[in-house]
Amino acid sequence: MMTNLFSTFDPSTNILNLSLNWLSTLIGIFMIPMMYWFIPSRYSMIWINIINILHKEFKTLLGPYNYKGSTFIFISLFSLILFNNFMGLFPYIYTSSSHLSMTLSLALPLWMTYMIFGWINNTQYMFAHLVPQGTPPILMPFMVMIESISNIIRPGTLAIRLAANMIAGHLLLTLLGNTGPLMNSFLLSLLIMVQMLLLTLEFAVSIIQAYVFSILSTLYSSEVI
Repeated sequence: MMTNLFSTFDPSTNILNLSLNWLSTLIGIFMIPMMYWFIPSRYSMIWINIINILHKEFKTLLGPYNYKGSTFIFISLFSLILFNNFMGLFPYIYTSSSHLSMTLSLALPLWMTYMIFGWINNTQYMFAHLVPQGTPPILMPFMVMIESISNIIRPGTLAIRLAANMIAGHLLLTLLGNTGPLMNSFLLSLLIMVQMLLLTLEFAVSIIQAYVFSILSTLYSSEVI
């Protein structure tokens, strides 16, 4: 029995005491490169089209300071998060993107590199960015404080947004699934239909959250240039 409802998100998967907590994160290494070695299939063509659309989107967000290959880090970020979100929808596979240690390890280094690059190369611009244009002089100290706090909490909001959205859907599926044995056949068939609809919603959330994470990372990078 689970001692806590949230224990379903504990990374405690193991076989013969061999820890398999983060194995779902690494499965993509064995699966994704296959499409580079075979004749292009419909799957690989769809994926290439998605990458081209993302490339154009990130290139537009980066603006005139876009360098060749600069969008690929965000495309890779999108692919990693999307794959981990999808893997978590399968039974008995740990959702690594629902853990803060995973999401923070993606958001914090990105934000830190933006800040280091911005303050070293564009110090005057970074200071000017703390005070929005047209701010009255009396409000400038407060605006600097508010802008600094909003800048500092960015990696936390990125990480918590992704983890919380992944946990929320899975938690709802778990809650409804635990009531199944107590229902009659009619309510059970209704529950299965609701679970299928929720699973479809989770598929959409997996795509949206990966897109939001990568888009916000791109926007944050464009602000320090």
